[in-house]
Amino acid sequence: MSESTPNLESNSDNLAGIEPYQHLYVVIEHEEGIPVPVSLEMLGEARRLMDDFNTKYSSNEKVVAVVLGDNVRHLCEDLIKSGADAVVYANNPSLRYYTNLLYTKIICQIAEDKNVARSISPLSSENFKKPRYMFFSADNTGRHLSSTVMAQLESGLASDINKLVISDLEIRHEHKTKGQVTKYEKTLEMYRPDFSGFLWTTILCLDNRNPSIAREYHPQSCSIIPGVFEPIAKEDERTGTIIEFEPQISHEDLRVKVLSRNIIKSTIDFESCKIIVSYGRGIRDSPEENFKLIEQFAKSLNAEIGISLPISKRPYQTKDQHLLSYMIPERVIGTSGRKVSPVVYIAIGISGAIQHLAGMKESGFVVVINPDADAAFRDECDLFIKGRMEQVLPVLTELIKKRMLTIEKRA
Repeated sequence: MSESTPNLESNSDNLAGIEPYQHLYVVIEHEEGIPVPVSLEMLGEARRLMDDFNTKYSSNEKVVAVVLGDNVRHLCEDLIKSGADAVVYANNPSLRYYTNLLYTKIICQIAEDKNVARSISPLSSENFKKPRYMFFSADNTGRHLSSTVMAQLESGLASDINKLVISDLEIRHEHKTKGQVTKYEKTLEMYRPDFSGFLWTTILCLDNRNPSIAREYHPQSCSIIPGVFEPIAKEDERTGTIIEFEPQISHEDLRVKVLSRNIIKSTIDFESCKIIVSYGRGIRDSPEENFKLIEQFAKSLNAEIGISLPISKRPYQTKDQHLLSYMIPERVIGTSGRKVSPVVYIAIGISGAIQHLAGMKESGFVVVINPDADAAFRDECDLFIKGRMEQVLPVLTELIKKRMLTIEKRA
């Protein structure tokens, strides 16, 4: 591995034919010097995409990991082993804790720095402007950071993405292409399920090719849902370039400081729980009464309770504070929430949208209770019980209680 520090002097090696937008930058998040899982997942997907990209376009563009913090130099080798061609790191005591203002400024400095680009690849020259693509995590930090960075870099952002393709597209658009069919090369197609959960929405970040409103939009950027992509296996023999970046920090940048930080872990223990009972919009006919049935059923199994994403929006009118305490984002299972893998997963009144399935697909045995025999969940479960929860749950709860009583007597 080689290491370099960008010098402050520019040179005039303006090489003909070199595009102004190059490479895929991945913004790495870490907790006390340990990368969060989604960062390695993004790095793995970036590696796969750029390997295909370089083969398809006969190029040599790089996967670049960007990491900020205090004493983060030790992360660099592992990030290269995990798929990065280059790592740009900024070490500064002021970066120990994440603050949006400062992190946004420094990431933008790195993204637009020609010396950094030249250190990544000698083919990068004075016409380098910004990265071609940029990835952030779709967690609380990444969603905030991605929006402010892209606003400052004056480009677009697709949020909560779980599928990516790079291709050449022929586009005709009333405004962007003035109604003419135009070829957009090396376009990042960013996919996410729509709000129904059953259809894909494709999001593109396209330049304006209409001469009257001509404008370029780069980097093409997105935030990526945790748990969607697989990290690649570490390769100890992989080598790459490590670049130390000296950030420009002013007194004004430090007007917001984090003096101390304690991580509050979720009180909802999905990790060690062997059985999870989840419910969705199927409770709508009688939310309060149906929830009581679900809670009694879960207690009989000593199970934890999860919910589908729509429930976290509190779509039903209720004054039951106990019910409301369960309609919270921390209990969401799916791409917009938690990823779980219990021994038994029971879905009640959940249709089986793509987002939800992605969060529980690693469960051992899946039971679905739904009155709709054509529910999408039917093809994803081991046991399908066709029926309304009001009819099914009291019977199941009673049977389980009797079975548990028999076991206790034998014991």
